Amino acid sequence: MPLPTPPPAPESEPGAPAARRVVMLAFEGARLLDITGPLEVFSAAARFGGRYAIRLCSPDGRPVTTSSGTRLAVDAGLPEILAGPLDTVLVPGAEQLTQGRFPPGLLDAVRALADRARRTASVCAGAFALAGAGLLDGRRATTHWRHTAALAARHPALSVDPDALHVRDGEVYTSAGVSAGIDLALALVEADEGPALAREVARDLVVFMQRPGGQSQFSVPARTPRPRHDALRALLDAVAADPAADHSNTALAARAGLSPRHLARLFRAHTGTTPAGYVEAVRLEAAQNLLANGETVTATARRTGIGSDESLRRLFLRRLGVTPSAYRSRFRTTGR
Repeated sequence: MPLPTPPPAPESEPGAPAARRVVMLAFEGARLLDITGPLEVFSAAARFGGRYAIRLCSPDGRPVTTSSGTRLAVDAGLPEILAGPLDTVLVPGAEQLTQGRFPPGLLDAVRALADRARRTASVCAGAFALAGAGLLDGRRATTHWRHTAALAARHPALSVDPDALHVRDGEVYTSAGVSAGIDLALALVEADEGPALAREVARDLVVFMQRPGGQSQFSVPARTPRPRHDALRALLDAVAADPAADHSNTALAARAGLSPRHLARLFRAHTGTTPAGYVEAVRLEAAQNLLANGETVTATARRTGIGSDESLRRLFLRRLGVTPSAYRSRFRTTGR
């Protein structure tokens, strides 16, 4: 099944800048959406005036059968692709990669393509291919939440962010589950062509452009283990329902009828964090959502219980590496 061919790239017009060559490396067993999702983003960007020339290749130039059984024809093999300059290389995921099983020629193809490209990106379990090719050593990376522990265990030379939708370290990008590959592709288009074009692509594909890379794959309550202890469950629900309320250790302990020390032990045993750590995570997530929807920094600090602008700023810098104002600005460029 050949993928849709985008219109002629702007490089065909005299005097126009050369199109950026975007190459998706397909292989036997790759997830279909890992391939087609990002390619649809770049293809739509090209239709709306983005300078992209898109190619689908395989290590040996032969068609590939994806994990869903769909057979894809490719445009070329490695020799032809490597004959010219490359801008972006995309590597999809596959279940077999998480088990350390790589199709013949895949890792060599990843190395060869990455060596010629300006930037290299993976979708979902494609991070295992980048790691296997040695491209993630000493870098931060992410992958699907089911596989972050395996990636960290198999490749101790990299730092795995188990929660992010997508991560950039230099010119190497990794993303979480399959839909996060679309988020990453939109972020790459925005970096290349600006927010207006990225927003137009998002509208065309009817997807949200409201998921910055640092956003969690899951909300804090959803990714926190559900405790068996009734009083502790009630506290977690209360914090999530009203982050701005008084959730000091003393107040939480009194609400649960426990000593602060006993409460701290229960939190650590059942959730893997402290009461203060959980409250901070919930408040940070609430602040991200408020800023993303246009709330001011001052109102966000007040409404989440974080307090002052300066407290919010310190929290964002420590946990996300950006200021609240920068986060709000980044979100609003693609969220409207």
